[in-house]
Amino acid sequence: MKKVAVINDLSGFGRCSLTAALPVLAAMGTQPVPLPTALLSAQTGYPNYTYLDLTDQMDGIRRAWQGMDAQFDGISTGFVADPAQFAQLNAFLDAFQREDTLVLVDPVMGDGGRAFGMFSPDLLDGMKGLCRRGTLLVPNLTECCLLTGWDYAALTAHQGEPDYTERVTACGEALRHPGQTVVITGVQVPGEGGKPAVGNLALWDGGAFFLAQPYNGKSYSGTGDLFAAALLGALLRGETVPQAVERAERFLSAAIAAAAKEGTDRNDGVPYEAFLGMLL
Repeated sequence: MKKVAVINDLSGFGRCSLTAALPVLAAMGTQPVPLPTALLSAQTGYPNYTYLDLTDQMDGIRRAWQGMDAQFDGISTGFVADPAQFAQLNAFLDAFQREDTLVLVDPVMGDGGRAFGMFSPDLLDGMKGLCRRGTLLVPNLTECCLLTGWDYAALTAHQGEPDYTERVTACGEALRHPGQTVVITGVQVPGEGGKPAVGNLALWDGGAFFLAQPYNGKSYSGTGDLFAAALLGALLRGETVPQAVERAERFLSAAIAAAAKEGTDRNDGVPYEAFLGMLL
């Protein structure tokens, strides 16, 4: 069974980060091995939460796994709580990244054209370096613009134009290095009948793929983590990039539709548990 090191925070409430990624990867036939970077009572969208930084534990965990001669087929990184964690992440990759290791980097820094509160120049510099080491990058459009220096407002001003996805493609290619796959998530475009749609644009050497679904205007905690985990799991079992994107998108769309039907609060995340069978 393939093993995936999942390096992310552990939040009790919010269906995100490790609590989202671990069941998805397990359902898809891999053994997820968590390395928690922080422990939170609930994800940071809630009005109150506790936070315990685990940066000083990451080195010991890595060394213990090296002592076990651990090997990983995939490595996934997500929310970086402190720029000091980049040294630990790079040390982990130095120890465990092989030529055939699939390394997913989710550069969590912002959304909707705005950087998150923890954003800083040091975080951006560290994330740029980490992205250069990844084989699979899954930024949203805001994060892709931050990483490339593109102007988000100027780019999205063309959202309703026929060549908009070509412009987004150019932004993604400015981020992508040879051999990398970049999947820009949450790209909003006009759908059938002028209704809004949202999709994911995948770029790789010699290929591109865009798939969109109707957009209900809802945003929920953890959807990016769920999509990234499903994408990684599908690629690890040999699916092509378009197949992996389509599978992850269908799974996430079903969970979002259920959350909207139930009136779920955005902070609580989506009821993905009922749809894990779609990933088998």
